[in-house]
Amino acid sequence: MSRFDGRIAVVTGAASGIGKEIAERFAAEGATPVIADLNLASAKATAEEIKAKSGDAFAVAMDVTNEAQVEKGVSDIIAKYGKIDILVSNAGIQIVKPLVDFPFADWKKLLSIHLDGAFLTTRACLKHMYAANYGRVVYMGSVHSKEASKLKAPYVTAKHGLIGLAKVLAKEGAEHNVTANVVCPGFVRTPLVDKQIPEQAKELGISEAQVIKEVMLKDTVDGEFTTTDDVADAVLFFAAARTNVMTGQSVVVSHGWFMQ
Repeated sequence: MSRFDGRIAVVTGAASGIGKEIAERFAAEGATPVIADLNLASAKATAEEIKAKSGDAFAVAMDVTNEAQVEKGVSDIIAKYGKIDILVSNAGIQIVKPLVDFPFADWKKLLSIHLDGAFLTTRACLKHMYAANYGRVVYMGSVHSKEASKLKAPYVTAKHGLIGLAKVLAKEGAEHNVTANVVCPGFVRTPLVDKQIPEQAKELGISEAQVIKEVMLKDTVDGEFTTTDDVADAVLFFAAARTNVMTGQSVVVSHGWFMQ
């Protein structure tokens, strides 16, 4: 028997990158992943890929900053499956600029996707988890939940905020058998990171190779990127929790960049 047999696992931002890897890993271990993504066509394509390999999957359109769309997406999942066991709040973006001229609109957009998105999806899933007396919520943080880098004011702020949200949910959810955790990856070679390399090179006036070696990976123990598989390992570890013993905790997955 697989550890997630019969579990319904909602993963936001799951049409690509880390979210897609997490969804695929849940499916491989018996869960039904729900691919919740801004891009419904991509979400459906990912769901079809998973179905072709292992079991079931379901795609829903979800702009995590849109309250009505989040509520509708969760209602559609409940209508189809009758429950939600696991939520992985993974949707996110990155915008890099110095704080001194960071546009307010960009600040608000980034905070909305990371924090409003985590709040809205959590709240929508929580009433069903409480009713079932079971839930596992995992937020996608970052080493930037613990640490800061230049040019990333809203991202660092948002990722720190997710730790606070998880701690509150850990306390409120305990009596309903709902746990909350944060997985904090280092740099993972996803399209999000690949896009940042030339942007940071331009902002900092250095080469792309220097951005990788001297900015992104300089504090790792071995100069290695974290993989999507590494991140999925940590997410599935928390999602499989049998008790509250680890609730409210965050784990850094980063080749030694920021050690607790």
